[in-house]
Amino acid sequence: MRIGFIGAGNMGGAIIRGILDNNIAEPADIIVTDADQKKVTELADRYNIKQGLANETVAAAVDMLFLCVKPQVVYQVIDEIMSSLRDETVVVSIVAGQSIERLTDAFDMDTIKLVRVMPNTPALVGEGMAAVAPNANVTSEQIDEVMAIFNGLGRADIISEHLMDAVTGVSGSSPAYVFMLIEAMGDAAVQGGMPRDKAYIFAAQAVLGSAKMVLESGMHPAELKDMVCSPSGTTIEAVSVLEQEGMRGAVVKAVKACIDKSRRM
Repeated sequence: MRIGFIGAGNMGGAIIRGILDNNIAEPADIIVTDADQKKVTELADRYNIKQGLANETVAAAVDMLFLCVKPQVVYQVIDEIMSSLRDETVVVSIVAGQSIERLTDAFDMDTIKLVRVMPNTPALVGEGMAAVAPNANVTSEQIDEVMAIFNGLGRADIISEHLMDAVTGVSGSSPAYVFMLIEAMGDAAVQGGMPRDKAYIFAAQAVLGSAKMVLESGMHPAELKDMVCSPSGTTIEAVSVLEQEGMRGAVVKAVKACIDKSRRM
């Protein structure tokens, strides 16, 4: 399978690495282009992949095309490639906030095979979460190919496209919330006398392990929380403060604000 990338940023690079690590395609079958030629050269040198000379050349040459560009330039890119795109090519868009309907209208091609994906930055370390929404023209075999790529970067799940804004709030943008939590926990540990480098390691590993317990135990997060909260213990004291300070409500408001912003894009 020949795979093309328009956009050579961090996420494009992560997807390329995942494809190669999982033997989904050979380096010679991957081609990338970007307005920033330096980024293209860096990726090409790192993974021994091909450099594209123009967006339309890449679009014409591949079986699967990833659009990894910013929302403000995606429609310019579509104008450049729409006449070069082959009918059988699957277009995978990771462009934030751009619906399948809007992208289809831009391509002016009712038969276009289009998959909208919302990944997140932990894909850079193989622990990403991706929401996948294909249109009706994508075959089950092609969906399986897309899922294999994103499962190779962590986890992926097929969802109804109308849930994409919620995905943005709970997954796409949420690594930033978690980083803030880790930073705050680290600051408190430093205040308690722990060296900062160790504080971040302890905080980050606690978050990683806690997330793994949610995913692997099948238990409700509240049950897992209660398991840690011994009567009159240290943990319930901390949980009580978090409840008094409105942590739960603040998180809900933050995720809702993110969802609302995504809907306005």
